[in-house]
Amino acid sequence: MTTPATPPPAATESADAQKKPGMSNMWQRIISGVIGAALLLGSIWYSSWTFGVFFGLVQARMLWEFYRMMKEQGFKPAAILGVGSSLLIFACVFFLAHVQNMTDESAGVAVGAYAGAALALVALLFLLPIILLLREMYWWPRDQQPFSPFANVGIALLGLFYVTLPMSGLNVLAFGPQGYDYRRIFGLLFLIWTADTGAYIAGKNFGKHKLAPGISPGKTWEGLIGGVLLTLVVGWGLGYLMPELPLAHRLVAAVVASGFGVLGDLAESMLKRNVGVKDSGRIMPGHGGLLDRFDAFLFVVPVLVVLQVLFGA
Repeated sequence: MTTPATPPPAATESADAQKKPGMSNMWQRIISGVIGAALLLGSIWYSSWTFGVFFGLVQARMLWEFYRMMKEQGFKPAAILGVGSSLLIFACVFFLAHVQNMTDESAGVAVGAYAGAALALVALLFLLPIILLLREMYWWPRDQQPFSPFANVGIALLGLFYVTLPMSGLNVLAFGPQGYDYRRIFGLLFLIWTADTGAYIAGKNFGKHKLAPGISPGKTWEGLIGGVLLTLVVGWGLGYLMPELPLAHRLVAAVVASGFGVLGDLAESMLKRNVGVKDSGRIMPGHGGLLDRFDAFLFVVPVLVVLQVLFGA
């Protein structure tokens, strides 16, 4: 009698055993998502200082992830210097936004204390390219360096323009005529989250026409339209949270969040495809990096800041 061949170990695994990794990943996503949401909403709600500290660290981590992806391409940007500069820029914008909305009496004392922050920011913007070039001169020539040292300087500065300046703009949006107002950032979060939700639902059920197949095959024009429509509804509903904000301003913010949020996501998807990575990082198990979570902000916030400066809000 011929003895039957022993099946490979993979074939003898039970269905339950095969499902365990998926279930584990699901719980990782749930736990890290709940913790992340609690830190995000809690820091925004508690005070302007917790808001500033939280988003200052968030944007620094996002920039670090950007530099790390660029290193995968062979570039050697000054990551530590860049992240340190980003923290200084974010802090300066925070302090300036804080002072701008103080009463005359308190501002008279605070302006002197915070003037140094503004001067530091201006000095940094003028001196940073020189500092980065001096760094490249010190290390020149690098072994196995396929790129020009000026490319490293360009990547370091690009990270500040791509990540730091947009995220620093959150400080401008967070401070209204009466000072820091957590509702303004809550409203922004609701709009961006709604845009993602509406785009996902509409795209899954009605999506047929690809929006940018070469960058993100899953995105469709139908999903974009669904995201815009649902975000407009939420923009109208934000009147219950911020009744003093005119309806026109809320609806414009909704269109910006849904339209430019998609562009921010596409830009980061293009970056990841170019580098050849699935996620920008692993700081949030099951969710990727912070650049993955806040990529929409990088296009939405600058547009809202420009509109706020031009038309007020």
